[in-house]
Amino acid sequence: MSAGRRETPQNRTCQDAVLFSNSLMSDVESDWSPLHDAAFNGRVLALQGLIGQGTCVNLSTLDRVSPLHGACARGHLACADLLIQNGANVNGSTVDGVTPLSEACARGHVTMASLLLQRGANPSASDHTNSPIHRAAAKGHPECMEPLVRHGADVDQVIEQQGSPLHVACSNQHLSTVKKLLELGENTDLLCERAQVNLSSCWVLF
Repeated sequence: MSAGRRETPQNRTCQDAVLFSNSLMSDVESDWSPLHDAAFNGRVLALQGLIGQGTCVNLSTLDRVSPLHGACARGHLACADLLIQNGANVNGSTVDGVTPLSEACARGHVTMASLLLQRGANPSASDHTNSPIHRAAAKGHPECMEPLVRHGADVDQVIEQQGSPLHVACSNQHLSTVKKLLELGENTDLLCERAQVNLSSCWVLF
């Protein structure tokens, strides 16, 4: 770095994800970098040190799992915030279309979800099979619904094989989530438009 030039997050991060792999190991975490490990385990100081050494915050595994995915999965807000401040892609998706936001919603980390949305995360995501609101509905996390809808998520979004968030919540018998979706204005008429979805459990909830 030249004299007098202040280093910024943009100077220290790569724009494109870089694959990190270990061909000698085959378990799910074998291709995690030290940055992934620090983020997943909530080690803020270690994470800060690695970033300070110039490690790319968008480093990803062969399945395109980023350190931010790891922090969001475990609810480590400080780690996620540090990664985002240093250029982590809030809309990066895995090979299965999972974004950090959909990961946070699936785990019920509402504060994390709010942080991601405030930092520009797409409330609908790019892969509809992993829509954040559908994942929250599937896992029974109504607390994640309001920030999603407030930032533009479509409560009536219908996706192939799953239907609407209300279908998903009913199918998994999450009563509190069903109630929240109805409060947020989901259209119950959609229930009648998905004959292939078994809604018997939903009528019990109503």
